[in-house]
Amino acid sequence: MKRYEVGGEETEVRYRHTRDGLEAEDGVRVVHADAGLVVLEADGVRRRYEVSRYGDEVYAGATALRALPRFPDPKAQHAPGSLLAPMPGTVVKVAEGLAVGAKVEAGEPIVWLEAMKMQHRISAPVTGTLSALHAVVGGQVAVGALLAVVEEDQ
Repeated sequence: MKRYEVGGEETEVRYRHTRDGLEAEDGVRVVHADAGLVVLEADGVRRRYEVSRYGDEVYAGATALRALPRFPDPKAQHAPGSLLAPMPGTVVKVAEGLAVGAKVEAGEPIVWLEAMKMQHRISAPVTGTLSALHAVVGGQVAVGALLAVVEEDQ
């Protein structure tokens, strides 16, 4: 699978390798594919697309596609000051007396995770106010899970 942005819309191109070569979804057969040419067949009709690349832009014929990362950065999907779990684990401790609205200092420990029998301290990225606290002692978290949010003081 590959993801592209086409005309401001995100689209996925799904395919798989078979004994007969590449096969796309929705009954589209990949007749030929290399760095400069793709030939697709759907309902008995073949279409040729000359392919060229310029940076992260891919052109298939006259259509411009911008390649998107396979695994988007989880930090880009969260507000600044978000504390994300760096690995899957168990929340073993939340800083004592910590509650939403509390003032915290940059580097101050907020949450402790246990993963692979080791404890990892997750600290405030900035000095500010704790605006969200999602970590619960004993809770299991996945990598990239939102643990807390610290809004930076202005």
